[in-house]
Amino acid sequence: MAGVDEHFMAGQKTDQRDVYVGQRIAEQRRKASLTQRRVAQSFGMSAAQLQKYEKGTNRISAVHLDIFSRMTGVPMDYFFKGMPRNDDFIAPGFGEREQSALSEGGLKGLAEVVGRHITENFSEEARRDVADAIRALESKLGG
Repeated sequence: MAGVDEHFMAGQKTDQRDVYVGQRIAEQRRKASLTQRRVAQSFGMSAAQLQKYEKGTNRISAVHLDIFSRMTGVPMDYFFKGMPRNDDFIAPGFGEREQSALSEGGLKGLAEVVGRHITENFSEEARRDVADAIRALESKLGG
């Protein structure tokens, strides 16, 4: 049986995250002076169903959230920023490659990676500027 803050939706429990997203939907709908009926019509559903999204009783689909985002001019990530998490998983950015820990090569390993990146991607003038900055740092550190 579902707890006080949990509901079932297509075999999945809704939880505090759905409530959070729903509250932000309701907030932005009001800011945009949109009625539940108007938004629900654009989704092709009843105002009662939209109200369930806003209360977090039902989970909104990505498609409906995208439509709502475009209706209000609010980026989709707004609805998730600050959302409570049920795990401690931190997803890497989509474009990031997996990075090895600094302890594997220490600071010398880091210097090798940075040096390779600078060599491959910076102009000769920029490389000289970086080298000058490193020499200045070495001087400040007493090396």
